[in-house]
Parts: sequence; structure tokens; C-alpha cells
Amino acid sequence: MQLIVPVLLNDSKQGDPCSNPACLCLTCQVPSASEKTPSSSSPQSVKLDSGAQARFSRDGEEWTLIVDGTPQSAVNPLDPRELSFGYIRHMGYVLDLAFPESAAITALHLGAGALTIPRYVDATRPRSRQQVVELERSLVDFVREVVPLPAGASIRVRYGDAREQLGRLPRGLLGSVDAIVVDIFSGAQTPAHVTSVEFFAELEPFLNADGVVLVNIADGHDLAFARAEVATLLEVFGEVALVGDPAMLKGRRFGNIAAVASRSADALALPGLERRVASGFPPAVVVRGAAVHEFTRGAEPARDASATASPLPGKSLFRERRQGGW
Repeated sequence: MQLIVPVLLNDSKQGDPCSNPACLCLTCQVPSASEKTPSSSSPQSVKLDSGAQARFSRDGEEWTLIVDGTPQSAVNPLDPRELSFGYIRHMGYVLDLAFPESAAITALHLGAGALTIPRYVDATRPRSRQQVVELERSLVDFVREVVPLPAGASIRVRYGDAREQLGRLPRGLLGSVDAIVVDIFSGAQTPAHVTSVEFFAELEPFLNADGVVLVNIADGHDLAFARAEVATLLEVFGEVALVGDPAMLKGRRFGNIAAVASRSADALALPGLERRVASGFPPAVVVRGAAVHEFTRGAEPARDASATASPLPGKSLFRERRQGGW
């Protein structure tokens, strides 16, 4: 989840600092050799620029980032392939199946959290080039201090509002991104301006013909927000699949849906996805084809004039960590 990634196409060598004058990132750097293992001497809690309080909770080798009481993401720096949050694990499965095994990709991540998915892509697809857009520099600084990035990972960070930064990305990215991950949160909510048809229409040109967009949708109860968000993705991209806990997809509890969108129906074939998600905890299902349209129940796509932020989770939702993941 973000409190708000892909490749910079320039003439610098992969892993070198960006030399492209078109790059407007405030920080454009790859992790140094010193960024290898968590530091027990690092602060475990910090006040972010926004005023939110961020802290890490450690359970064995897993570090969970919590912002104002809401778990944002978790990472095992010794094995970044370990994904404990259900929806993040589902996104990892999609990335595994959408592209040839171990093949490097170009990925754009809107929202940093603990940089869990960028670390996962780096571990499973060496030589991938990625860029993260994050609103809060202080969050990334805190994460990198407590749970450093792998040495040599080609992960660059650009700071600012995700939607505003789309217009500042190098034009060479247009049509060249394999995977876009949208996991944007301000506190416990996704801001309205990054949920609309207009926002995703600005994002769509960066995707290549067979690329996928992964969106974290948080909702519960009547699922009005989720239904509108799925309708939005259908309008912009045409092809959508959903992965989630059956109880959550029926509105019986608050939770997360991993939505996968693409212009290509073949890109969403993802053979074996049902088996993988069914074997995890909690078990999940994949919603495809006509069932996706049925899920929307005629909801209108969200537009800038009518879009709303995602609903707040109940206060007791994150009181305890369930065995096997959040």
C-alpha cells in the first residue's frame, strides 16, 4: 500500500545513476553496496512529513510497516520472495505467470510502502528495471534505513503525487512498460483522484500491448467502491480479472481485491492462477469474464467529478495478525 515502477530509458548503463536531463526525479539512485541487511540500530518508529507515524514490527525475519495503526506492507529482506499479505501475494502470482519465468521486465510502481513488490521483482526477475513513485520521501528514507534494499537492485525512486508525476515521466516509457502496480494509499484510504477513469486513462499509454496493470482495491460491506473501480478498469482497459477472498468478494468483510487489467485478453490467461491462489491463506478465487461484469452490478465508472476515496476499515480490523499472513 502506498502512502502514494518500470524503467528510465536513458543512455546510462543499467544500475548507473540516471544521466537523462528529462528525468525530473528528486532522487535517482540505486541501492549502494551497504544496503544489504536490516539494521537493529535504526529507529523503529518515525514521524513522516505528512504527520503520520510510521513504525516497523518484526516477527522473526519479517518486518511489517505500519502507518498510523494500519499495516501497509511486509518484507523479509533475507528472502524477498516471501509475501505474507494476501493481496500482495496474489499480485506476485500474476507477475510470475504473466511473463516468461525469470525474464527481466520493466515495471512502474505507484506507491512504495516497504518496497515489497519491487524487491520481489528484483529477486524473481534479475536485471529488471523499476521505478517507484512515492509521495513521502521520509517514508522511503525510513524504509531504506531499517530494511535496506538489495545491493545492486535497479530500483529508482521519484517523489511526488502519483498522478502529477505521470506527466513528468520520460516520454520513452510510453508503450514500453510491462507491469504497472497501483497501490496508493494516504493513511488507510486510496485518494479519490487516483481512482477515476481520467487517472487510468493517463496511465494506460505507458502500458505495452501485452502489459498488465495491478490495482489494490480495498473495500467491504456493500462493495460500492470496489464495483465502481472495477467498472472504471473495464472502461479504460477492456479486460479485467479479480483475485480475492470469497467472503470479501461477497461483501461479508472488509478486505482487498487484487484487480488485473489489460488491453489484451491473452495477457490475462495466467494459467495456473486459480490453483495458486486457492492454496494460500486465506484461500482465494479468481473472477473472470462475464462474472467480472456481473460483479459490478451495473455500477458506473468513477470519474473525477464523482470519484470518492476508498472507505475506511473498521478500527478493530488490524488488531491481530492471522497465522499465515495479514
